[in-house]
Amino acid sequence: MAEKKVKHPSIEERAGKGKRYREKAPVSSHTDWVPAPDRPDPVALLEEQNRTREQDLVPVRHGRMLVSPFTFYRGAAKVMAADLKDTPRAGLRVQLCGDAHLSNFGVFASPERTLLFDLNDFDETLPGPFEYDVKRMAASFTIAARNNQYTKAETHDVTLAAVRAYREAMAKFAQMRTLDIWYARLSEEQLMETMQLAVATQKGKALKKAAHGMEKEARQNVAKAHTRDSLQALSKLAELVDGKYRIVSQPPIVVPVRELADTYGMSGDEVEDAVREQLRSYRTNLPDDRRHLLEQFEVVDVARKVVGVGSVGTRAFIALLQGRDQQDPLFLQVKEATRSVLEDHLPKSQFKQPGERVVRGQRMMQAASDIFLGWTKGAQENRYLYWRQLRDMKGSAVVETMKPLGMTFYAGACGWTLARAHARSGDPIAISAYLGKSDKFDLSITDFSERYADQNELDYQAFAGAVRSGRLEATETV
Repeated sequence: MAEKKVKHPSIEERAGKGKRYREKAPVSSHTDWVPAPDRPDPVALLEEQNRTREQDLVPVRHGRMLVSPFTFYRGAAKVMAADLKDTPRAGLRVQLCGDAHLSNFGVFASPERTLLFDLNDFDETLPGPFEYDVKRMAASFTIAARNNQYTKAETHDVTLAAVRAYREAMAKFAQMRTLDIWYARLSEEQLMETMQLAVATQKGKALKKAAHGMEKEARQNVAKAHTRDSLQALSKLAELVDGKYRIVSQPPIVVPVRELADTYGMSGDEVEDAVREQLRSYRTNLPDDRRHLLEQFEVVDVARKVVGVGSVGTRAFIALLQGRDQQDPLFLQVKEATRSVLEDHLPKSQFKQPGERVVRGQRMMQAASDIFLGWTKGAQENRYLYWRQLRDMKGSAVVETMKPLGMTFYAGACGWTLARAHARSGDPIAISAYLGKSDKFDLSITDFSERYADQNELDYQAFAGAVRSGRLEATETV
């Protein structure tokens, strides 16, 4: 295979490229969005996605999406991907998260055991136009703010804060040395220091009270994340039976493989054997040091575990492993990887194995990734998996209870983080030159977000109508 020739244009050439692309897709061109005349039926898109999912879990997915327009949006990445294909694009490519809504950001532990704030879901990751992620993120803030019953002005300001933070962060990354961009990260300490500064700058008794409340809640969430590890998962998810730990049955959310007879055309023992075989295969994709570490653990039990909103119905398992003794557990999560929803409209992934697509994209975008992140082929034809730790000090913000001040701060953190992820894989100098120094891009994307939120509400109503009519089955409160 011929070696890829890498070009190294000057700073001036890179900036010039970004400015030229402003002519191709002016920053103001993102305003006045309207759905395409041939826009597909959003319910039909979800039905199409359901065909390869676990049919007994599809109603659970619908039930979670039915809670509100916000939860519907979280599960409707495929719908938005179809809409984004017709939107303006400058032509500046990055590694996309593909589903960069605000609930897909959170804290987790780095290999050095430092809590970091970063993106944490990459099921849809794929190279593509940077605007896709920015619009997915920005619209999620508009929809979440409406869900929390903010005023129109508060909703506008929250969304604007997310896009402004992205643009301003990209401008800073454009001035940074290449290695400094790669090493950039938002640690727990930096997050708290930034929040303390935000609290200190608030004026007025009401705002100061709200700011202190925001800081208190953030510290509680971070403290809780510190406790979320495999030992904590053991106390929550497992029980001692005849002197051995096994995963507790909590159907339909957690179902041990011993109870999954014939679900996959295999007995429970065959499913467990298949997972053990997958574990052996997965180990071969890990670096030697990680493989050596993992080989010191043995599989104790395996269960199917439902996670998220958009992921519900794809195959997902948890595996309980044991090291030196019963108080040395390791929980791994095994998730099915399918085609990215973006592959319907963008060039297909260079990786034939979807699990590898997810892992490679995650490593490209995150400041630090799980030491056990890896992929393997499933036991059955056309099934692909990726692996990671189930709980490694992971934590996420409770969006539904956020006040405007808290969500505005959170928007800034998400915008910075998305810009950092894009700067690692794309050209921050060209992107920053395209975005410009004024707030025109910020306002343009905010306008898009408000219009898209309107459409999302209509889609949600159509979805809810499909449930009421019996076209879709939904199991709620699960």
